[in-house]
Amino acid sequence: MSSKFKIIARFQYSSEAQITKGRLEAEGIQVFLSDNVTIDTDPLVSNAIGGVKLKVLSEQALKAQYILSTIEKYSIDDEGHVMSCPNCHGEKVELFSTIKDAKSLFWFIFGFLFSVLPFYTRHKYKCEDCNTEFDLK
Repeated sequence: MSSKFKIIARFQYSSEAQITKGRLEAEGIQVFLSDNVTIDTDPLVSNAIGGVKLKVLSEQALKAQYILSTIEKYSIDDEGHVMSCPNCHGEKVELFSTIKDAKSLFWFIFGFLFSVLPFYTRHKYKCEDCNTEFDLK
């Protein structure tokens, strides 16, 4: 029987993929990552090449997808509780980076011109239900 790998998830950063890989390997699933070294070298190409691909053996794909479905993808607070939106009280809240202020824009342009990672980014939370952006403060 030949072993073929199937892509079951894609991640923007290799750190996210490594965490998921560890979870799947703890369940006895053989995992392979592709394009993680390329993205570690230059994170700006992540969207261009389709992100880090998490692959498993075809015969283990269903089990791996079930395990991935049990992992909560939304943000939790420091006590481990699911965060809720201050507007609609929905629980589909994700962390994202933004460059909406002058300091973030400056560092983005600096990083782009000199091919370095930005030293400053602003992080906010966004509700997927009502599209409200908010800080924790």
